[in-house]
Amino acid sequence: MTVASTPELEADRQALIALIGEEAVFHGDFTLSSGKKATYYVDMRKLTLDHRAAPAIGRIMLDLMRQGLGENWSDISAVGGLTLGADPIANAVLHESARAGDPVDAFVVRKEPKDHGRGRQIEGAEVAGARVIVVEDTSTTGQSALKAVEALRKEGAEVLAVAVIVDRKTGAQAAVEAAGLTWLAAIDLDDLGLAPQ
Repeated sequence: MTVASTPELEADRQALIALIGEEAVFHGDFTLSSGKKATYYVDMRKLTLDHRAAPAIGRIMLDLMRQGLGENWSDISAVGGLTLGADPIANAVLHESARAGDPVDAFVVRKEPKDHGRGRQIEGAEVAGARVIVVEDTSTTGQSALKAVEALRKEGAEVLAVAVIVDRKTGAQAAVEAAGLTWLAAIDLDDLGLAPQ
């Protein structure tokens, strides 16, 4: 279980956990992006794009990455991930890091390279030769994060970690660690009172 580094940040984390439970957990029959079936769905986009949660998400994720990487954090130049889930998280971290005086930039990884303009798959911060972190809202198998990692490595980035808001505890951590990356999660199913499925 993750705990934030200060009482104020832990209060933010607990408030976010409560908001997720109240507004972002839906029960029913769902098919996840991995193709797996589920009886509940954690819709973090509802909160990553919400004024009540986004600032706290920026603070919580920045703290998680600083704690998780320790002295390696100072080498990180940008955060981002596969569009669309990662985009508001990367922006929240960008804004909070600038406010805190420890700025990192953001990038967006398209699912496929553009077929026009500069034909880029990664927009925003220049990632070639940079040390970066992939962020994600929730993770089931880790495949979305690993798709972003693959695109980043192809562009010459050094990916150090994958950081998620909610870990569904269904194999993503093992897949990410098998790819040689540090796994960081701010909230897990125990926090939300949910069982893995």
